[in-house]
Amino acid sequence: MGIHHIKLPVTDLERSARWYGNVLGARRLTELDHRRPDGSLFAVILDAPGLGTRLELRRDPTTATALQGYDFLTLAVDDRAALDDWITHLDTLGILHSPPVVALVGWLLVIPDPDGLRLRLYTNTPHGLDAARIEYDSPWLGT
Repeated sequence: MGIHHIKLPVTDLERSARWYGNVLGARRLTELDHRRPDGSLFAVILDAPGLGTRLELRRDPTTATALQGYDFLTLAVDDRAALDDWITHLDTLGILHSPPVVALVGWLLVIPDPDGLRLRLYTNTPHGLDAARIEYDSPWLGT
């Protein structure tokens, strides 16, 4: 058994597909666009390098709004240097993100998508900091 795909609710398919394309390098698989019998588009499928599965963006404004601020997906990066590379990439694109956060074990970077859902990057390598440095009160951490 494995993960077939990850489905995210969005308010605007084209905007979100562009954002995930720019941020993650995801490529839209137009041959897998989901259309109703009347031809209206309700979901797109993306192939994001390194994700290990496909990403479905489903037009669902009610759910996307209700989940605003929720950290729905945490992706692994090797270490703090890799996290810093992501910060440079995001800054180059003008994408809002958290500063590096001292999480329970490793460093964490939080990136809100266009609907405010929080994509997270977490280091596999522990930060090695004292537990007193963990940023429990960071506004970038979920409840």
